[in-house]
Amino acid sequence: MPRPRLLAPSRILRSTPRQVGGGRQRDVLVEQAHASIARGSKSFSAASALFDKATRERVWLLYAWCRRCDDIADGQDHGGTLHLHDKQVDRIKGLRVLTHRALEGQPTAEIAFDAFGQVAMEANLTQDLADDVLDGFALDAEEWRPRNEGDMMRYCYHVAGAVGVMMAQVMGIAPDDTETLDRACDLGLSFQLNNIARDIYEDDAAGRCYLPIEWLVEEDIPPGQHMKPAYRAKLVELVGRMLDMAEQHEAAARYGARKLAFRQRWAILSAANIYGAIGRKVRKLEGNAWDHRVVISKAAKARYVSRAFWQALRPAPEPETYPEWARSTLVELARAD
Repeated sequence: MPRPRLLAPSRILRSTPRQVGGGRQRDVLVEQAHASIARGSKSFSAASALFDKATRERVWLLYAWCRRCDDIADGQDHGGTLHLHDKQVDRIKGLRVLTHRALEGQPTAEIAFDAFGQVAMEANLTQDLADDVLDGFALDAEEWRPRNEGDMMRYCYHVAGAVGVMMAQVMGIAPDDTETLDRACDLGLSFQLNNIARDIYEDDAAGRCYLPIEWLVEEDIPPGQHMKPAYRAKLVELVGRMLDMAEQHEAAARYGARKLAFRQRWAILSAANIYGAIGRKVRKLEGNAWDHRVVISKAAKARYVSRAFWQALRPAPEPETYPEWARSTLVELARAD
């Protein structure tokens, strides 16, 4: 049987060469990533100024990918109103294809993904880590709800803990420095728990709930009814429980920051102060915490950054006890499905 005829001579067929950053110039990627963070998060943009130049640029590159994934998944443009529909699952599949192409050094036609390919090469970010983050978007696309505390923490790992690990590697922490990466994960978990506590009303309006069903059942709150006035006092108790967990993870993360260079430690502690303030404000407002979105003023943020400078000079003490949910456990749960 004759062999099929090639459309082009075999001698001129070549595999696509690996091109870090999709073949784009690094300074172009950095410029676009900086524009993204300046538009999408003034807080992160300001905090990134505390890093040295190399770290700052890598933070921007990583942020651009995270921001773009979030926007594509939720039908947004640098945040704003959610536009969810039945194509969301297909969007997540697209995110995964583009991310894998970027990691393989292939052009994606999406500058944020090319930026991720660049920073992944520079910081040794793996496909497993990227997929851990993307799996969080997939859970939202599937209208997933946490049944128990472990489910909630697994979700927090996907959307924030894994990003914390990436951030640590961007700052130069070696992939085999397990203890420091564990603490970086703790910081992400703390941030996300504070976010969940703050955004309960907004999530409910979007048809989402990240409070474990078992927690609601324990308080005799029917699923989907937690925002009703009759259950407000019980909701305050549940959120207090969540904020206690956030503070435990924050304390562990502050201790882990001692391994970072001074400017990196200053930036991380600034972020910990600001996100911790969100949780503390939610706790203080109690039942009124969801009447309006809790925000931290520019003046308050400046104070927290200033306070972080002095905190960075004196590394935090080791916590007497570490949080129940360790990175190793959450990674095992995350990759079991």
